[in-house]
Amino acid sequence: MKKILTLFILMVTMIGLLAACGSDEKTSGEGGMDLAEKGKFTFASSGEFKPFSVTDGSGKMTGFDIDVAEAVAKELGLEPNQKKFKFASIVEGVKSGRFDAAVASHTINEDRLKAVDFSTPYYYSGPQIFVRPDSDVEKLSDLKGLEIAVSKGSTYAKTAEEVTDNIVLYDSDVTALEALANNRHDAVITDFITGKEAMGAGLKIEGKELLGRSEQAIAIAKDNDELLEKVNEALETLRENGTLKEISEKYFGEDITAKPE
Repeated sequence: MKKILTLFILMVTMIGLLAACGSDEKTSGEGGMDLAEKGKFTFASSGEFKPFSVTDGSGKMTGFDIDVAEAVAKELGLEPNQKKFKFASIVEGVKSGRFDAAVASHTINEDRLKAVDFSTPYYYSGPQIFVRPDSDVEKLSDLKGLEIAVSKGSTYAKTAEEVTDNIVLYDSDVTALEALANNRHDAVITDFITGKEAMGAGLKIEGKELLGRSEQAIAIAKDNDELLEKVNEALETLRENGTLKEISEKYFGEDITAKPE
């Protein structure tokens, strides 16, 4: 009887140890936040969206989004841990827990809100039509049936679908704009800040109709409420102490983080 009791106690102990090991897939306890890696704020960006994120020769990403992510990590008391990932798959990576967050210029929209939660916006922008200087296009209706290029996973494809079925997808907005300047496609729809930067870098393109305003925010998994709350607190601090404005002016010469009136 004593042997059976001892064996039973050993079995219960082993089950407890196995359960503890199995629950360690994600690290919690960092102020209640679930993190992909202990002590780190693991965030994804594309590295192909200059000047928001761009990859240097060593594979490291820099840019507006990256600086914002690193400032948020500092406020959270965590080490920034950047991960380069194709834009079209970043939201799914956040949803699955591969990344703690996406700091990749994602526009808040209904489709994405089904998969992830979003922080308060960290900058404001909007889509615009870009064409070559010899184009007669002025507004969206002028593009009916023409070929429009957009980036994969962006919200701009839906806008293009309003006027044409002839849509070409690129891995990045910058690549699409470069193709446009090289006599491919009739237009590109992208963020007006991205287009403005491309023109400033020498691309022979012009901006036409603005197609609205959008809010860009940090995407976080739906079950990670504590992290979402703390990221929002961090963004509010960075807004109040002028850090967001400073980062914006570093890259754009103006403040795109202030809510339009």
